[in-house]
Parts: sequence; structure tokens; C-alpha cells
Amino acid sequence: MIRDSNLKIKPFLKWAGGKFRLLERILPLLPPGKCLIEPYVGSGAVFLNSHYNRYILNDVNPDLINLYTIVQSRPAHYIAQAKSFFHSKYNTEKQYYALRERFNQSQDPEERSALFLYLNRHGYNGLCRYNKKGLFNVPFGRYQKPYFPAEEIMAFAEKAKRVRFVCQDFQEVMKKATVGSVIYCDPPYVPLSHTAYFTQYCQTDFGTREQTRLADLAKHLRTRGITTIISNHDTQFTRELYREASISHFEHSRVISCNANKRQKARELIARFAG
Repeated sequence: MIRDSNLKIKPFLKWAGGKFRLLERILPLLPPGKCLIEPYVGSGAVFLNSHYNRYILNDVNPDLINLYTIVQSRPAHYIAQAKSFFHSKYNTEKQYYALRERFNQSQDPEERSALFLYLNRHGYNGLCRYNKKGLFNVPFGRYQKPYFPAEEIMAFAEKAKRVRFVCQDFQEVMKKATVGSVIYCDPPYVPLSHTAYFTQYCQTDFGTREQTRLADLAKHLRTRGITTIISNHDTQFTRELYREASISHFEHSRVISCNANKRQKARELIARFAG
């Protein structure tokens, strides 16, 4: 596939908190290097639009890493399997909940990967959320004709030839960094209020202790000459947490709400611990 180098590559997954719309702010902060490490890859927007020889991409969601691994190795086969669920007969509330239950009960990696994309494109706002039992619980989205991202999947597969996918704790992944590595972190954001917690992306919580552990690790890696960049909400807590980094602040419109009138701008920051 030939692409204009000036065009951004769009992720094939819809993703709450995805960084596609913030690439102009993030990419200039990434220094040259041999390998980009992302402990929280999400939709992969930064990976897709950066230029490194190698990538180590991690996420604690095993369904996401399973999907990416399958797309990496068998993109055409995956497209054929996943596209079969993008038929009008499956775009009903009854069929959605039946397929969601099928996904939750399935132990087959290929079936789960195909249904994951179906749920992502047919579920409410493209959310990825599980209950405490580890069951996907996003409600039906009621979209007229969900888009099937065949071209975006192929672009991802082409770029993924340089990727090692892993599913580990962020600390284990960041320890893989060597001289020449660059780390970009997009962790679950610090809540703006006590009622603003996003529950539940996966079966693990990411609270104050984990936020602090991430910042401390970024400081340590800086002493080894490794640059770590972290995105988060701009709050008193994060400003203190990243006080030893260079910080850029900005406002960013939220797109998580389906009601445009309720989409308000939030203060965000990017902290750069330069190695």
C-alpha cells in the first residue's frame, strides 16, 4: 500500500482516550532512537505515525494484544473472518447482546479477536469495558451502519512487521529499555473528580500508587539516558508528580460523550523526562 507520507495513519479501533487527535503535540516530543516502547498501546495511534526501526508495544488487556498479534501474522484471513460480522443482520440489539455473550464465553483466540472488533464498532461509543468478573459489558451502540476498517487493518499489519507485542505490567515492559530506546506512556488518566473514574478498562485498577510508580520509573530511566514521555490530565497531583520533567499544558476536547453538547474541554499535560 502506497501512502502519502504527510497523511496520518488512522487506527482501526475506536478508542476512548486515543491519541490520534493529539499527534501534532506528541510526535515532536519523541526524540530519535532505535526503538519505541509503549507500555499502554491502546489504539496504536502514536506507533502508527512514528518512525522507529523497532517497537515494543504492550497493553494489560489480553484481548487487545491477542487481536494485534493475529492481525500482525494473518491480516487477510483476519479481515475475512471479522468482516462476516459486519452485516446488517448483526446490527440489532438482540444480535449484539448474543454476540457479546458469545465473546464472553469463547476460549478461541481467533473468534475472540473477530468479535472484539465487532463489539468495538457496534458498542456504545467504541468503549472497552469489563465488569469485575472479566466480562465485556459495553451496551449496544445503535449505529446505522458501522464502518469496517479493512484498509486501516492492512496499514496496521504492514507497520506491525517491526513490532514485538507483549501483555505485561508496565514496569516489566519499561525495564526492557536499553540505550537508544524511547518510551511513550499513555496510562489511565488521573480522574478530574472523585466521580470521574473510568471503570473498568481491564481487570486491574490504576490508582495513585501506580501513577507514582510510573513517574518514579521514568526518573530512574532518565539517569540511564532513556527519555520517557507521559500523557495525563493536568491536575495539582500530576504537576507535583512530574515536577522534575519538562511539561507542556493544553486544553483538549473530549469525544467520549455521544452528546456533542456535553463534550467539554479538559486540561491535559505531556511530561517529558529527557534522558
